[in-house]
Amino acid sequence: MNAAVRRLDQIINIFAPLSVGQVMTWASHVIGCGFILGWNLVSLLVEFLFLSRVYQLVPQLAVKPQQQPGKPFLEKQQEAVNVQGEIDSWETTDGFINKPGTSKEPKDCRSHLEGQWVTTKRFLLCLRNTQRLLHTCREGWETYCRQTIFLPGLGLAFLYMTVLGFDCITTGYAYTQGIGGFLLSILTALSALSGLMGTILFTWLRGHYGLVTTGVISSWLHVGCLTLCVFSVFAPGSPFDTAVSSLPLSKNSSSSPKLLKDDQVHIYPFERNLNQPILPDRSSIHWTNSTVLFDGQQDLEQPESYVSIILLFSGVILARIGLWSFDLTVTQLLQENIPEAERGAVNGVQCSLNYLMDLIHFILVMLAPQPQQFGMLVFISMLFVTTGHVLYFFYARKCKIENSQVNETIKKGTWTPLS
Repeated sequence: MNAAVRRLDQIINIFAPLSVGQVMTWASHVIGCGFILGWNLVSLLVEFLFLSRVYQLVPQLAVKPQQQPGKPFLEKQQEAVNVQGEIDSWETTDGFINKPGTSKEPKDCRSHLEGQWVTTKRFLLCLRNTQRLLHTCREGWETYCRQTIFLPGLGLAFLYMTVLGFDCITTGYAYTQGIGGFLLSILTALSALSGLMGTILFTWLRGHYGLVTTGVISSWLHVGCLTLCVFSVFAPGSPFDTAVSSLPLSKNSSSSPKLLKDDQVHIYPFERNLNQPILPDRSSIHWTNSTVLFDGQQDLEQPESYVSIILLFSGVILARIGLWSFDLTVTQLLQENIPEAERGAVNGVQCSLNYLMDLIHFILVMLAPQPQQFGMLVFISMLFVTTGHVLYFFYARKCKIENSQVNETIKKGTWTPLS
């Protein structure tokens, strides 16, 4: 079922970039943005209807699961009692303060004390809520770390720290290397087709070699294809330059527009120039089929060779086969090995790890924004991707050792299955 749903997702991803690329190429970027906006609004309504239908078809979703007895439950009950006791004590004290005739102090003094007490009570409530939130976060991380699939989940999160994917970073770099929007949409569709092949490969490998071994094969396939991206850094046409370490615009350059126009603006023209804005002359930057680069280092209007960009996108596209197969493997491991009562907490921590790694990769791009520094980002991405797969290898080795011990126990006849 996971593979079937992912297959449907990849099929849609084949046609989506082609349609949007055509709209942006033959109309304008503004019309393309409007098209995407309208499509998302329609999809939101459809998704809401589907989710509502699922909620109606599965009555168990409306039933809150019972808390399992044990120490966490007792701690939560005790915490609730403590909080209620504190609130009751505050209300009692507050009633004592507001009780008429209990003090001979002036009315303005009593009102001042009442205001201070209300402020203190609100602060204590806020402090208590913050403490409970931190306690919940700590429990979630402890639950995640004690799972048997901790290493595969952590390895999957490491794969999010990469620029070797079809996101806005790779798209921006492709524009700087003379790749147009139409060609880029075709490459994105090919990437989705590659991901579709990955879902088919996952189904076949899982049926022949098992789930854990499927993850190992997918990992090697993913890393092996991404080595083409490493070769692209040193291939002809690569703008990689380790000497470029400063931001593209400095204070001096921003204060001298003439220098910016003469030395720091280079335009890479494409075949067509049809993407004119609907409302021209509203901005100093026109949305055309040309990419403006703030370089100041080179005077080349086009790359010397397209070998580098071809190797880069070949590696990214082919790596999607192993990537989606590995993703499905870890997803099924999470589904099969996490207790039902802990799935929400574990999945929440897993998503937070994924987004954290994704955030780190954007921060690295902010620190190295120039095309000449993209090779450095490729090296860092390969380091994180390799680390993620190594974590999975440790998990696979652990599973192999446990399975071999169980097999030896069965052969010796000392193990009997439960009746």
